Order: sequence, then structure tokens, then C-alpha cells
Amino acid sequence: MRNYVTECAGLAVRTFIPQEPETAPPVLLVHGFASDGRADWEETGLVAALTGEGRTVIVPDLPGHGDSPAPGDPAEAGAAAIATRLATAVGDREYDVVGYSLGSRLAWELPGRVRQAVLGGLSPFEPFAPVDVEALRLAVTTGADPADPLTAMIAGLVRSSGERAAGLVTCVEGLRATPFEPGAWPGERPPVFVAGRDDPMTTGVERVAGLTAGAELVTVPGDHRGALAGAEFRDTVLRALRRAGDDR
Repeated sequence: MRNYVTECAGLAVRTFIPQEPETAPPVLLVHGFASDGRADWEETGLVAALTGEGRTVIVPDLPGHGDSPAPGDPAEAGAAAIATRLATAVGDREYDVVGYSLGSRLAWELPGRVRQAVLGGLSPFEPFAPVDVEALRLAVTTGADPADPLTAMIAGLVRSSGERAAGLVTCVEGLRATPFEPGAWPGERPPVFVAGRDDPMTTGVERVAGLTAGAELVTVPGDHRGALAGAEFRDTVLRALRRAGDDR
């Protein structure tokens, strides 16, 4: 496997090419909030598993995450704006997409050309909607603990990101302004949803899955982070993408 890093649409993008590439479309991997492509996809083994099957893998870091620069203002961090940049990173070709948590929510906004989607750790509601952005910003700049428990939890995540914290607050503000309102999946093939058995973030995701005829919901062991790192999640992704190729 060989890989290279590029900058595309303001995102740091790592592309992994197997020794013997298949003719199948590339796979776009979209990580979660306060994480990055390395932690969610390389360290969990999914990149290696996919390239082992001959798939070219595209791993961007979201704005304000990993090696990508922070968004200049909240408008750059809205879901549709980020999704447009992700699609640009793939280029004008068909592709499969695997998202986790925020990555799954962003996958919903991707314009055309998606063949198969696997959406892991998806919250059926907008988790940032109740966040007090001003209290979150104060928590980052002054260390003050927000009174609201949800905002305090997000503040803990953001502050653990060190110098990336201010950019993550801007991301929260932009995403909060464009809340997730799921309807039927916009792609041609129904998606595969994956939820951790002990993950409270995905409570009610069966309602979202039920909005699209033929969508599959797979439950795997683990909480929000444990499900992503588990072998069952990787196996579900591989199985779904193989099936998409077989159905062509």
C-alpha cells in the first residue's frame, strides 16, 4: 500500500492506494467530531482492511480537525458547506462513503455520485442544537465550566484538542445553525446503518433507518467509541461494500 497527502478544497486529504487496485469505486471515510482520519480510520484498522481488498481509500480531515485548517467563520462549518468540500476531495467519479457520528450526518449532505453508504454512530437528532455556544467559547478561552451538562460535555471534548479548540467551537456554531433533519436517504441505494449496542448517541436511529425503504440497521458491540474500533464494525463495512459491488 502507498499513500500520499494533498490539500483539496481547504482540507488535508490522505489517499491510500493498494498494491493491486480493484476497479471498484474509491471509498471516502468521514470521521467524527473532535477526532480525525488517523484516529477513526487508520488506528481502528479500517484503512488497512479496505486496501487489503483492493480499494482505494480517501481520508480527509474535517475543517478544524487533524491537519486541516480551522474554518474562518461559522458559515464555512455548516453541514452542506463541509459536504461540498468532501465531494470535491473525491472528484468527479462514483464513490462509496463510510461515515461515523458527525461523519455520518455529513454524508447525508453529499451531492450525487454516492454508490453505497455505511453510516455508523449516527444520532437521529442534531446533538449541537442545545449547545450554548457562548458558554462553550468561554470554557475554551477562560476555563469556566458551563452550567449546562451537554455544553460542559462538549467543552471537555473541545478542550482536549488543545490548540484546535477555538476552531472546533466555530465548527459547533456552524453545525448548530444547520441542524440535522433526516428524511429519506437521497442516494439510489439504501444505506446501511451501524449502531453500538451500548451507545446512547444512537438511541432512536431505527426511526431514521425506517424512512428509507430497504435500509439495513446493524447492531454491533460497544459504546460510541468502542463500536467504531470493533471488528464487527469493520466486518459490516466490508460486507456492505462487497454486496454493492456484487449487485452491479
